[in-house]
Amino acid sequence: QVQLVESGGGSVQSGGSLRLSCVISGYTYSSYCMGWFRQAPGKEREGVAGIDSNGRVYYADSVKGRFTISQDRAKNTLFLQMKNLKPEDTAMYYCAADNSPPSYPIVEITNVPGFCRYFGYWGQGTQVTVSS
Repeated sequence: QVQLVESGGGSVQSGGSLRLSCVISGYTYSSYCMGWFRQAPGKEREGVAGIDSNGRVYYADSVKGRFTISQDRAKNTLFLQMKNLKPEDTAMYYCAADNSPPSYPIVEITNVPGFCRYFGYWGQGTQVTVSS
C-alpha cells in the first residue's frame, strides 16, 4: 500500500523559509513523477514543483527562484525548500505521485510546464501560512 506523509508546515512571516518533507512508502516504480502541490481556500489545486525518475525538476512560474524540490531516494523522502515566502504562498501543501491504479481518483495538474499531469497518490497535506 502506497502512503505519502507530509510534514514541515507552519506559520512564518513574509520573507521567511520552511522545508517540507514527504515520506513515501510502498512506492516501487522505477519510472515516476512526484511533486508538491498546493490548494488555497476557494482555489483549485495547483502544481508547485515536480521531479521525475530521471532527476529532472520542474517549477511553477510563481515559485521559480524561491522553491527547490529534491529527493533522498535512500530515505524515500521528497523535500520542498521554500525561501522568501509570500502571503500568496499560504495554502495546504500536498505531495503526490503518479502510477496509481485506475480505480483511484485522479487530479489533473496543468500549471507546471513540461511536467506530468495526472496524479492519484496523495498525502494528507501540511498547512503553510505566511503572514505579511
